[in-house]
Amino acid sequence: MNARIVLLAALAALAACGTDQPEAPLVATNVDIPPARGGMPMRAGYLTLTNNSDAPIRISRVESPQFGSVELHETVDEDGVARMQAIAALVIEPGGSVALERGGKHLMLMRPTADAAPDPVTLHLYDDDQLLISVTSGLD
Repeated sequence: MNARIVLLAALAALAACGTDQPEAPLVATNVDIPPARGGMPMRAGYLTLTNNSDAPIRISRVESPQFGSVELHETVDEDGVARMQAIAALVIEPGGSVALERGGKHLMLMRPTADAAPDPVTLHLYDDDQLLISVTSGLD
């Protein structure tokens, strides 16, 4: 799986600084958006987000042009039964990482658009209305 990461703030800083390459404040790695299973109209998304800044980073919204809705979810155990529930925001502490993975926090990509190809999938992660990072993932 090849993941290409576009960091708008890092690109602007890179252009302003010439050859100095500053560390991006938010980095996504291990991006995995497997194909839908059994004809279901949704997919799950997994990735690791690392905060290289000195302040907490809050992700309050995720969008994708290939899906009508993308939600942050987590799997919780209720009386021995695993259930998914939506979470309002994901906070990544300074210098920390958060893994969105099977059986824990993850993305649910729902209602694929009619003209969307299965891959690549692009995700836009926001803090309210501010775009923090765009990630494109595809099968190689």
